[in-house]
Amino acid sequence: MKKLLYMSMLTGLFLVTFSCGDDFLQKNPQGALSINVLANSAGVEGLLIGAYSLLDGWEGGWSTAGGAPWNSAASNWVYGDVYSDDAYKGTEAGDQPALELIESYNVDAANPYLIGRWARLFDGIARANDVLRVVPQADDIPADEKAIIVAEAKFLRAHYHFEVQRLWDNIPYITDDLEDTRVTNDGPKWDEIEADFQAAVADLPVEPRNGQVGRANKMVATAYLGKVQLYQQKYGDALNNFNTVINSGRYALHENFHTNFRLAGNNGIESIFQIQASVNDGSGGQNGNMGDQLNHLQGGPGGGCCGFHQPSQNLVNRYKTEDGLPTEDFNATDLKNDDGVLAGEPFEPTTEPIDPRLDYTVGRRGIPYLDWGVHPGAAWVRNQAYAGPYSQIKKMYYQSEQGTGSDTQAGWHGAGLTALNHNIIRYADVLLMAAECEVEVGSVDQAIEYVNMIRRRAANESTWVKDADGNNAANYQISEYPSGLSQADARDAVRIERRLELAMEGHRFFDLKRWGVAESTINTYLDEAKTKRTYLTNAVFQPKNIRMPIPQQAIDQSNDDAGMPTLTQNPGF
Repeated sequence: MKKLLYMSMLTGLFLVTFSCGDDFLQKNPQGALSINVLANSAGVEGLLIGAYSLLDGWEGGWSTAGGAPWNSAASNWVYGDVYSDDAYKGTEAGDQPALELIESYNVDAANPYLIGRWARLFDGIARANDVLRVVPQADDIPADEKAIIVAEAKFLRAHYHFEVQRLWDNIPYITDDLEDTRVTNDGPKWDEIEADFQAAVADLPVEPRNGQVGRANKMVATAYLGKVQLYQQKYGDALNNFNTVINSGRYALHENFHTNFRLAGNNGIESIFQIQASVNDGSGGQNGNMGDQLNHLQGGPGGGCCGFHQPSQNLVNRYKTEDGLPTEDFNATDLKNDDGVLAGEPFEPTTEPIDPRLDYTVGRRGIPYLDWGVHPGAAWVRNQAYAGPYSQIKKMYYQSEQGTGSDTQAGWHGAGLTALNHNIIRYADVLLMAAECEVEVGSVDQAIEYVNMIRRRAANESTWVKDADGNNAANYQISEYPSGLSQADARDAVRIERRLELAMEGHRFFDLKRWGVAESTINTYLDEAKTKRTYLTNAVFQPKNIRMPIPQQAIDQSNDDAGMPTLTQNPGF
C-alpha cells in the first residue's frame, strides 16, 4: 500500500468532484471526472488508495488549508505527547510558536495546527465516502469484492472520525448518503464510529485483500472496535474483542522491545495496524514520515533537523525502579541529568536503577544512542536551556540505515525522511488495553499477567543497551508484579505500564483524558515543569482544555443557506 505519487495525483483529480476541499465538509463540483468514469474497478481502487493515503495526515499540499505536514502528523506527537506530561515541544523559543501555545494550554480556534489536523481528517472522511458512493455502480467488481471494499472504506471512515472524536468531542459525523454535509456537531458520535467498525469486522477478510499488509483486515478492525469500546468504558464488550485478537495466534511480542521502532520491524509479528511509509519511491519523499521530520537531532548526526519532540523530565523520572518495580514517588527527585552541563564538561550518568526501556525511548548523555555513538548531551540538543537535555529515539533511524535506498531519503532539511512505519495499534497496546478491561471486570490476576508478559520481554538482558565493551549501559532493573494485587493497585500498575511501554508514541494525553485524570495529572506536572521550562510559567490546564477548540476557519465555512454556521464552538473557547 505504498502511496505512489502518480496514484496520489490521480486520486487528487478524482476528488475535485467528490471530496471536501478547502471548506472541509462540502465543495460543489467543478467540472472534473464524472462518476461514470470512476464507476469501475480501476476508479474505485484509485479512490480507495486515496482514502488510505491520508492515514499519515499528509496529502502533499503545503499550500492547502492544512498547511505544513507537522500540523497534522498522524503519529499524534503534538496532541498525544506535547499536550501531555510526556514531552516538551522542544527546539528553541520562537520556533513554531503555535505549538508552544498548544503545549502551554493557550490554544485557541485560530491555531494553524488545529485547522491542519481537522482539514486532513475530514479530507480522509470525504475520500472514504467517495468510495462508498461510487462502488455500488461499478459493474465490473464482483459482489463479494464490493463487500470487502465497502468494509475497508467504512473502517477508514471510522478511523478518521475516531481521531476527530477524541480531539474535539462534539463533532459532525459525515456519511456518504448526506446530500448536504453542512451538519451540526451536536455531540459525541461514538455510536456511529462503533457501527462503522462493526460493519468492517463483519465483512473484512482475515487476510488483507490482495495480500497487501497496509490494508485493514478482520483482526485489525476487531482490535480497533475494542479500542473504541474501551474509550466508552464498555469493558466487557471491549475485552471480548481484545480476546479475539489475542487468541487468534496471529500476533506476538517481538523479542526485543526496540524492534517495534526499527525499519526491520515494519509489519512484524507485533504490528496490528501500521501507517505504511516509503522513501525513494518516486514521490519526492512525500510518503516518508513527513509529519515527524522535525523530530530528529539538531547539531548531531542523522536527520539534520530540528530538535522537536523532546522527552520531559517527568517522563524520564517515571522509569526509575525500586526492587525492579516502578518507584512510587517517582518525581520526588530528578534522575541525574546533564541539564546545564556544557558538552565539554565532565558528566557521568546516573547509577540509580532504571527500567531498560528508558534508553530505547529517551536519548540521554553518556548512553549509546542507537548505533550513532554515545550521546554527548548539549552538542546534540538544539537548545538545552529551553527544552531540556533529552532527545527522542523511537522515530530515529540507525546510522547503518542512512541513505540505504529504501530506508531514508534527504528532505528539505537533511536525511529526516524515513520508511519507518507508525504503529496505530501494536500487540503490546492490545495486551494493555485487555489488561485494563480485566481490572475493571474484576479479573485482576489476568490483568497483571498481561502486564508481566510485557515486562518479561523488557527483562531480556540480551536486548538491553550495551556500552562499547558489551556491558549494560546503565543499572537496569526490572521485575514482574506479584499476584494478589488489589483492584486499585492493579489499575495503577496497568496505567503506569502503558506510560512506560508506549511513551512518545502519541497515546498519553488520550489515556489521561479517558481515565478522567487529565486535569489533575497535567497540573501536577506543570507545577514541577515550570521550575525547569520557563516558557511554561503561566501554563494551566483548565477544564475546557480537555478538548480542542473547533477551528474558526471550519466554523466560518460551515454556513448554511441562511448564512448561519452549522458548527458550534466547544465550551470555553
